[in-house]
Parts: sequence; structure tokens; C-alpha cells
Amino acid sequence: MVAPSADALARLDRATAALDPPFAVVDLDALRANARDLLRRAGGTPIRLASKSIRCRALLERTLASDPGFRGTLAYTLPEALWLADHGLRDLVVAYPTVDRAALAALAAREDDAGIALMVDDVAQLELIEAAVRAARGGSPAGGADARPIRVCIDADASWRPLGGRLHVGVKRSPLHAPEQVAALAREIVARPALRLVGLMAYEAQIAGLGDRPPGRPLLGLALRAVQRASARELAERRAAIVAAVRAVAGADGLAFVNGGGTGSLESTATEPAVTEVAAGSGLYGPTLFDAYSRFRPLPAALFALPVVRRPGPGVVTALGGGYLASGAGDRARLPRPVLPAGLRLDAREGAGEVQTPLLGAAADRLRIGDRVWFRHAKAGELCERFERLHLVEGDHVVETVPTYRGEGRCFL
Repeated sequence: MVAPSADALARLDRATAALDPPFAVVDLDALRANARDLLRRAGGTPIRLASKSIRCRALLERTLASDPGFRGTLAYTLPEALWLADHGLRDLVVAYPTVDRAALAALAAREDDAGIALMVDDVAQLELIEAAVRAARGGSPAGGADARPIRVCIDADASWRPLGGRLHVGVKRSPLHAPEQVAALAREIVARPALRLVGLMAYEAQIAGLGDRPPGRPLLGLALRAVQRASARELAERRAAIVAAVRAVAGADGLAFVNGGGTGSLESTATEPAVTEVAAGSGLYGPTLFDAYSRFRPLPAALFALPVVRRPGPGVVTALGGGYLASGAGDRARLPRPVLPAGLRLDAREGAGEVQTPLLGAAADRLRIGDRVWFRHAKAGELCERFERLHLVEGDHVVETVPTYRGEGRCFL
């Protein structure tokens, strides 16, 4: 596990001495180092920032402005994309299909669509979009000769299906796996005047989102790396065929972008000639789920502090709050981890609790009521759903405090 050093503990404590926990911080030096490493790993391929992994508009905007290698935003809902567009962001791809009729009507009614593209993988989604546009534009799906079509992006399945498809390696996302399936949906899109095909996305979660060096399980790590290599080879070939099939339908200029990958697969995905951009976001914060990767090691940039409020007995203290579990399969990897001071661990029977979190270990006997314990979250942006503000630390000072999405009164999922 990656953990900040004892020097980092002293520095963070000095920087936040005037704050009462619970609170969350972002170490700007670590964030910038992680951003540079993401750009290095992408090798010149533009990185579209995944907003769900950041969930702080100030940090999203600053990262996009920090280097031309960061280009565009991968939003997670249409209402979020519309909100970001209202604050000046452009080139927004909504990563997941939407059935939000009010948001679709708002998009159709906008004079400037801000480059928002909707994700689709089913004809039923196209029909729902058309119906919303028709309602917003007075009964016509196209809205007249001068009306702006709704931009859409096809989501292709990037999972690996060896043994003739009898085995499924990856997450369950799009039903469109083969090039001919993707091309068929592309034909449906280009036949509809209300829609404009602008992009293709394929996210290889079995590579980008799965650590290949699980702690204490070397044989599993060997197997995972072998599976990921085989999956990457198959996907590179199939993704190129999908792009060719879609361009045969939409024309050479029918795809403005082809998006792939994630923080965990930047090196491999960025080398594919068919890919024009990669996606990343979690690597900026460096959550604990990335501790199990062999190809890179982001610095812990986002942390939260809890106060010690009880001493139930020898070798145990109790912190206030802490039940900030990550989404996904319900296992221990989804729990936050105490990292500073070193030598603390969660109680296996209680875990991280809604209102209190017991902490065990020799270090507990050195903690007093009122001291603070620093944690890392298992995932990145989900931490921001628990805190209204992020305190930005440089050196041993808080240099600024910025609102999270929650702090701006926004909860999109």
C-alpha cells in the first residue's frame, strides 16, 4: 500500500492545524505530479478528463487549463454536462446513456450545445432522444432546416470474450461487441436528421480498472497480467475494425474522436492507431485502488482527516465518521484505509462506520482524544460526495479552499 510518510503527516497537520475534522484535502504538489505522469504515460495522445473521478469544478477547470494535453471532459450525466456547459466548459462527452427527458429537452433548446455528445448503444435510446427533441422543437425531430442536430457517440463493448464467447472478461456495458453490430447502429444514426454521429468510445475496464498486482497474491497477479495482455491484443485489432466499419458508414470525417482506456491502461491504449484520445481522472487523486498496479504508482493526493473521539481500551481508538465506502463489489478493497499515523488498521468486524470507525494497532495507544487520523479513499471522486469543500495544500499551508460538486449544491448521481 502506498502511504504518505511521517514527514507528510507533520506537514499536513501543520497545514490544517486551524481546521476541525472531519475535512478533506488535496495535496496540490502530488496532484500536479500525477497530472504530469498521466501526460507522460499517454505519450502525446490527448487525455479527456473523467469528471466523475474529480467532482470538483475548480480542479477540473484548472487541470484542463494546465496543459494542452488535457482536452475535453468525460461527464457522467447529461444534467452534469449541461451544468458544466453553463459554467463555460466545452467539448463534453456524456459517458453513459441518458433517459432524462427534461435534460434532453434542455439540450435541444440550447442555442449553443457546448459540444455535448450523448452516449448511445441501442436504437431505443435514439428514439428517446428524438422524442425529446421533437417535444422541445414543436413536433419536428429535426426542428427545421437550420436546427442543430444532437451529437451522439457510440459506446462499443470492450470486454474480452474468449472460448467462442463462452467466457466474458470485463464489465457489462454496451451490447455492441462486433464491428458489424456497431456499424448497424451507425447506419441508424446517420439516417436520422435529428442526430449527428461524432464519436466512438470503448472502455476496457478489465485492463484500465483492474490492478494487476494484488497484494499477497503473486500467482493471481501473473494470471491477471496474462489475461490483460491477451485482452489488449484482441481489443486493439477489434477496435480498429470497428472504427473502419463505422467510417465506412459515416464517411472518413464521420468520427471526430475515438475514445478509449482509463488511468490504468494509458500506455497500451494510447499506442493504438485507431484511438485519438484516452480518458483518465482517478490518477490525479491517487486512490488506494491504484496501489495494486505494476505499471504506475500515483502519489496520494486526496486524503481526509477524522478526529479521535474515544479510547475504548488498549490498542484501540475510535474516530468520528468514516463510512465512506466506494462503489463496486462489496469487499474489503472498497473500504477507506487509515494511513497516518502509520500502524493503524480497521477492525475487521466493524470496518468503517456510518458515525464511528474503530482503529486498532500499536499506534492507537499514542493517540489522544482530539488527535486526527488521515485516510485515503478507495476510489477518487466519490470522496467528494462526502465533503462540501476541498482544502488545497501546498507545502505546509492551505492556499485555497474550493467547493466540491456537493458544496455547489449539486448531486448528479
